[in-house]
Amino acid sequence: MTMRLSRRHLLLSGLGFGLFAARAAAETGESDPFADNPLTEEQSFDPALLPPPESPIDYPIEEIPPRRIRRRFRRQMVDFAGPEDPGTIVVDPGERFLYQVLAYGSAVRYGVGVGRAGFEWSGSAKVGMKRRWPRWVPPADMVARDPRARPWANGQPGGPDNPLGARALYLYANGEDTLYRIHGTNEPNSIGKAMSSGCIRMLNQDIAELYENVMIGTPVIVRPSGSV
Repeated sequence: MTMRLSRRHLLLSGLGFGLFAARAAAETGESDPFADNPLTEEQSFDPALLPPPESPIDYPIEEIPPRRIRRRFRRQMVDFAGPEDPGTIVVDPGERFLYQVLAYGSAVRYGVGVGRAGFEWSGSAKVGMKRRWPRWVPPADMVARDPRARPWANGQPGGPDNPLGARALYLYANGEDTLYRIHGTNEPNSIGKAMSSGCIRMLNQDIAELYENVMIGTPVIVRPSGSV
């Protein structure tokens, strides 16, 4: 899988930055920024939590009124000129669109939120796993840099307040989890914007529809930002 910036690279970079900061602090006599507030045993990541479980409750999905979403980012049928086979999911981060190709020449187009600067990625993958109201397990580098993520180092149970929203499609390449997701969001104002940590956000009502129409093994193409 070709990626401009892989999530695994980001995770390793985050770890490397943490080690560098600690070493620099020791050399200069400054305090380690994480030393006064280390992760507790309960906050330490437990690999047994992956793959993430679904919520035992299938919560109702709150429909976002169309007027809250810019017209171009509302779900709609469109002409599609790409060469991808029917059934393929194509993400265009530059335009903030996700296409589900229905036939040669046509697709359903959804507005999406994409990765912010420094977290963009592109490549080819497949849907390797699907989850309803999944548990969210933030990457270790996010736990280290974001105090809001620290309480959820071992995962936040699925539900309406969960960042993954109502559904999630987990992207795999060469049989391995890429750590990228196509998922719902409880922040509908993020649709059409670049503000995620690399994953593709959809309205909960849109990801729920896509979820039902996608099978395990569905190919996913994420175009480089700025591609035509």
